[in-house]
Amino acid sequence: MYLSTIGRTELPADAPGPGRRGRWTMVGGNVLALGTVSLITDVSAEMVTAVLPLYLVLGLQLTPAAYGVLDGLNTGATALLRLVGGYVADRVSRRKAVAGTGYGLSALAKLGLVAVGGSASSIGLVLAADRAGKGLRTAPRDALITLSTPEHALGRAFGVHRAMDSIGAFAGPLVAMGVLTAAAQSFDAVFVTSFCIAALGVLVLVLFVRDHRAARPPAGTVSPRAVGGLLRARPVRRLVAAACLLGLATIGDGFVYLLLQRRESLSVGWFPLLAVGTSLSYLLLAAPLGALADRVGRLPVMLGGYGALALVYLLLHGPLDGPPLLVLAVGLNGAFYAATEGVLMALAGPVLPERLRTTGIALVQSGQALAYLGSSVVFGLAWHAWGPAAASRGAAVGVVVAGAVTAFLLAPRTGPGPASRPDPDERTRATS
Repeated sequence: MYLSTIGRTELPADAPGPGRRGRWTMVGGNVLALGTVSLITDVSAEMVTAVLPLYLVLGLQLTPAAYGVLDGLNTGATALLRLVGGYVADRVSRRKAVAGTGYGLSALAKLGLVAVGGSASSIGLVLAADRAGKGLRTAPRDALITLSTPEHALGRAFGVHRAMDSIGAFAGPLVAMGVLTAAAQSFDAVFVTSFCIAALGVLVLVLFVRDHRAARPPAGTVSPRAVGGLLRARPVRRLVAAACLLGLATIGDGFVYLLLQRRESLSVGWFPLLAVGTSLSYLLLAAPLGALADRVGRLPVMLGGYGALALVYLLLHGPLDGPPLLVLAVGLNGAFYAATEGVLMALAGPVLPERLRTTGIALVQSGQALAYLGSSVVFGLAWHAWGPAAASRGAAVGVVVAGAVTAFLLAPRTGPGPASRPDPDERTRATS
């Protein structure tokens, strides 16, 4: 069933009453198991992410434009595979198996970074394989969270999951620094250690995560035609459009960290701490902001996160410098992730029917990933053509415009008019 108001949560009859809204309730064991897998996997992933910008730009001497292309491919080029993974998971009703395939592919890609050496084109292919694994696993994992959690607690569940995920993101750069120190600045040692940790995450998934297995859907209920019907539903269409627009306004963290490093002349050894600061902020804020989104509305919290992102882009060439700049920039960057990543999925869950839940989440994530591919390429070219200051300020303006349009697209529709209710024909088409 589609909700008529995307921006707020409709509480079921057995949800906590107003007098109990401030209480924390326990999330399910499956959410905690998935959070543990994400924690371990993010240690592995962020080990590589923390050193990759320096490895590519300083080690391999890539230009900002070339780095922008690789960074965009790192997230955006696997959008089609996200859709395939989501569709297959719904079709065979084996979300855990599809997610496990994605986790395994990302683990193997870490060894690929060792095998290809310094070839930029080969590194691009390995990064695409790594992100292909992420594309396969993310939608089934998030669908399992929505299917393991009552609707009124989705913000809290995603907040707890993202908080556990960010523990791994916080630890990953620290582990990378330790490995670099112990291995005489060897990037290959980082990549091999990252693979071993990723393999542990796959093992935890296999042993402890429970699949949400329902009866296999009747023929035709999960089909390309049904997916097309899903997109014809106005709430889903608006959500996908908003996700694409927000993705187009977001540049990669690697750009943010490179600009901070250039401005403050940070040494190679200190560079990974920028990712640590972002992850620490994310860790501290993800669960509280997820719970806040359940209480005051998911849309306002998400838009507040994009407001924090606009401030990050303005700070990159603003009046602050030194430690205050670094602390505020990475803190706001972490707040942006805490207020948006899980909250967007909490917005999507109630809008999507259960049998197409994974496919619908994949549609949202794929649209955002494709848009992110474009934004990274455009920002890299803008940096090359007009300089980093003009490019980052333009990005800030883009975030503000995208947030305003998103507020219009996802604002609750009230009143008896047709805009306040889903079109019955759309609902019929999407569920036929």
